[in-house]
Amino acid sequence: MRYPRPLGLNLVEPGAGESLARLAAMEGLTRSMVSGVIPLAAFEAIGSKVGVSAAYAAGSAMTLTVTLNVPKLERALGRRWVITLGVVSLFAACMVFLWAPVWMIPVAIGLVAVEASVFTVGLSLYVMDYVAKAELVLVESKRTFYLAAVWLSGPALGAWLWSEVASPLPFLLAMSLAIALIAIHWYMRFERHPVLSTAIQTPQSALRSLPRFFSQKNLRVAYAVTCLRSVFWAVAFVYGPIYVLEAGLPEWVAGLFLSAAGSILLISPAIRRLANRVGVRKVILRAFTVSAVSMLALGLIGDPRPVGLVLWFTAALGAGCIDVLGNIPFMRLVKPRERNAMATVFATWRDVSFLAAPIIAGALLLVGPFWLLWLTTGGFMALGVLATTYLPRRL
Repeated sequence: MRYPRPLGLNLVEPGAGESLARLAAMEGLTRSMVSGVIPLAAFEAIGSKVGVSAAYAAGSAMTLTVTLNVPKLERALGRRWVITLGVVSLFAACMVFLWAPVWMIPVAIGLVAVEASVFTVGLSLYVMDYVAKAELVLVESKRTFYLAAVWLSGPALGAWLWSEVASPLPFLLAMSLAIALIAIHWYMRFERHPVLSTAIQTPQSALRSLPRFFSQKNLRVAYAVTCLRSVFWAVAFVYGPIYVLEAGLPEWVAGLFLSAAGSILLISPAIRRLANRVGVRKVILRAFTVSAVSMLALGLIGDPRPVGLVLWFTAALGAGCIDVLGNIPFMRLVKPRERNAMATVFATWRDVSFLAAPIIAGALLLVGPFWLLWLTTGGFMALGVLATTYLPRRL
């Protein structure tokens, strides 16, 4: 029996991968509008890097709780409604930044992270349901290429509006885009694939899936690779803008810094071709090496200074390469019948990294200078090099 394909597959061009890549780009545009503003607004309101670290840690702890319960939510509401509620949480976070008191900032940070985490889980499941394994590298590179286009402009525009025009504007714009994202998602009519749904285990609590996930060596390694890469981005997005300010540069440069980091994803087609030629494993290994060396060098130059942005960029270049390919090991190695349960556990990489990074940063800032954080981040990237060597060579 043949099942009708979702309307979204024919919305722009045939092919699920194309439609999902464009949906991811719309979500990226929505979130990027406030990504460069949130750490600046939190730093301005709280007044210290340690306080910002505590706010991000509290928000990430809240997000981890939600992510671990995504299977229950999907079973109760359906995937489409879960993703919708995730986008609504981003809308609510913008409202908090606009009108709520300072003590609500950790809640707003957590709500933004909830949206990112829930959308990532949903999109990964859509990709694994509708895209063949042989096409995963192509689809992931296309998705990151589209994301690069929106992250090239979003953070810079948001930071410029916040600092130079009117501080509420980026939040109001993100709220409008969130409404548009929900409408597009519903118009595309994606849902759990009807052919595959009977072959997949009934969703259960991610906590109950943890032992099964981490008992599988390949999934452990795939998780480590993605989580360690995310540690860099957690440090870059939270403390990178603060680095820019302490280097004596204007606030709008902080948004430009994040846009420049996101623009690296524009080379995703080249990364895909390289991965097809030499293998996913080798590209990830070399990318981790570049990021590790760059962050260690950034720590060695000491206090924030403009020249350090060059090292930030080379570190982001390595992390961007891993962004293109980092999910491929999990998608290729997970068993089809375990996708829902394992994907939810895997998606906690974002929450774990964004929880661990501010906790570690806060502890380091209490006992030493800012540059200790860069050395530590370089150490995490070096661990990524080690973890990648345990990936199967066939990747």
